Amino acid sequence: MAGGGVRRIVGDMSRGLHLATYLLAFDTRAQSLQDRTRAGFLLRAAALAELAHRGAAVEGGAGKVQVVSADPTGDRVLDALLAELDDRSRTWKAWIRRSRDDTLEAVEEQLAVLGVMTMADRNPYGPVAPHRTVTMDDPREALDLQLRVAELVRGSGPVGQAPYGDAVLAALAAHGHLRLVLTRHDRKAHAGRIRALTDRLADRTPGLARAVAGLNMTMIAGQGGAGGG
Repeated sequence: MAGGGVRRIVGDMSRGLHLATYLLAFDTRAQSLQDRTRAGFLLRAAALAELAHRGAAVEGGAGKVQVVSADPTGDRVLDALLAELDDRSRTWKAWIRRSRDDTLEAVEEQLAVLGVMTMADRNPYGPVAPHRTVTMDDPREALDLQLRVAELVRGSGPVGQAPYGDAVLAALAAHGHLRLVLTRHDRKAHAGRIRALTDRLADRTPGLARAVAGLNMTMIAGQGGAGGG
């Protein structure tokens, strides 16, 4: 059941880029995310890209995010983000930085409901652990996704023919420094191809493309407590 759930997520991007991004950032050997803080940023960016691709959110004046359709998406994570976006005008970068821990928890709950994984209960009175033990019965789908994204970055085929979802995942893996997917050498050797994949976001949302391209610096600033714009 768990493996089937993951296959549906990877094979059908209508289930949401945020769910696929979680698998992309999942270390199957450690049975936990590579980095929970990093994953929070990536999941927010992925959910924003999903809403933009669906046409629910667009880029308005001064690069601010504008909701054009607040109709329910059928996905609790996306619906919660839509409610946030509709409440106040902010840039893509600012939205990536906000409420990322809540989005991470919501994605994990969603994956658990789908039967993709089982999470160890946390001690409500203890400190928050940097790694959370997660049981994924069939890790092959996460591994296959990581390999597919890596091959897209390392490949030579036309970037424009890559599915939008795959291009977004590749951009997130590269700019989010997901070492499970791409090494530092990969990022340097294929910098031009990574730029082209990231530019797929710029077709409709240039501000989001810039925010994704600057993800690593945003993560560093966010972890240091600096404010977002």
